[in-house]
Amino acid sequence: MMGSEDSRRDERPAHEQCFAQPFWIGKMEVTNAQFGSEGVFPGENRPRTNLTWTEARDFCASKGMRLPTEAEWEYAARGVDNLIYPWGNELDETRLVFDRNSNNQAADVGSIPEGASWVGALDMSGNVFEWVSSIYARYPFDPADGRENPDPTGTDRVFRGGINSYIDFGVSGHIRFRLEAEGRDWFVGFRCARAV
Repeated sequence: MMGSEDSRRDERPAHEQCFAQPFWIGKMEVTNAQFGSEGVFPGENRPRTNLTWTEARDFCASKGMRLPTEAEWEYAARGVDNLIYPWGNELDETRLVFDRNSNNQAADVGSIPEGASWVGALDMSGNVFEWVSSIYARYPFDPADGRENPDPTGTDRVFRGGINSYIDFGVSGHIRFRLEAEGRDWFVGFRCARAV
């Protein structure tokens, strides 16, 4: 199930998703070293942030990959049990980097292995938000309704993986936000995915 009935209207209604093709998703966010330049947070192993959706998309494509869809990202974060957080249904502040313990800094990717999701992906909650391929649109999610159009012009794209707790479930696996495709944010990075 994707979304949550107990969340904001952007995450409702909860609805079933099926995947026609298996996929791989990056274990960690793309780092400054991998990208070849630093974002806001210096250090080779810090997540590369403050880049546009187009820049993230193009980097993944240059490596023979792509950004994950919104549904793929959420499935990797929450799993078949529809967990609220990658590790379970209770917030455990020792399992993520977020506004209560980060001093407004991103940490090295994968620095808290106890926060891994069911597929072993790290930082799916916390550290930085992450671009996904999908255009922002109301639920239910339908990958065939145009929201996976690769043309970024004039579209808001979704980013996932909350770092802030100013709203209920702010770091949950179902929370979603949006930003114009050519917009930048200090705390938005990305990871890549590919079909199997």
